[in-house]
Amino acid sequence: MIIDVHAHWGPWFFTMDVAGASLATMDRYGIGKAIVSATEAVIYDAQAGNRALAKVLEGQDRLYGYVTVNPRRLREAAEDLRDLTGPWVGVKIHTDYTGSPVTSPRMRAALELAAEAGRPALVHTWGPSVLDLAQVCLDIPGLRVIAGHMGADGYRYAIEAANGCDRLYLEPCWSHAPAGRIAEVVAAVDDRRLLFGTDATLIDPSSAFGAVAAAGLTGATAERVAWRNAAELFAI
Repeated sequence: MIIDVHAHWGPWFFTMDVAGASLATMDRYGIGKAIVSATEAVIYDAQAGNRALAKVLEGQDRLYGYVTVNPRRLREAAEDLRDLTGPWVGVKIHTDYTGSPVTSPRMRAALELAAEAGRPALVHTWGPSVLDLAQVCLDIPGLRVIAGHMGADGYRYAIEAANGCDRLYLEPCWSHAPAGRIAEVVAAVDDRRLLFGTDATLIDPSSAFGAVAAAGLTGATAERVAWRNAAELFAI
């Protein structure tokens, strides 16, 4: 079993839509379940995209949804978190597309909504922003956050962040694959807080699979990264 905690549904505004969140693509890579956000919700209109994704999630049991939250539209975010239940197991927040840094008051308010809803939040992180996310997580009781891309080129900051906050999880997808990156993180972080994500439809899953395979994970650690941690975090 593999659970992909960072996937998308819908087209992008450029040509990297290479592996749609379809069951055929999932079958090709052995992905049993995926948690997806609507591309429309992430880059354009959160509420409209969430509603479009709701129709896709009906009547199947392999895709779960992130309620995409725009920190600049908190009233609509609260409505969606109230109305979208069932297969909606998490919250997705993109800091860059919404112009909402992790340290901004509006981002804190959005993460407070996620904590109140009892849903883990997948947050876009890059560089040292993962340290800011860890601090906000510590400041908000009950909040659980996933550092999307585990800081990308700031993955050593992600190690520090995860070791300083036991409610912060790391997810590795990135359009680059520096040698030894994932192995270094796995060696330094509690493996109960490591997840697997691909960033499909933006990036073909083969990228994440290759990077994780290069880390040579085995035994309980490989199982936790592949699916067990995600199943426990999202209760699926």
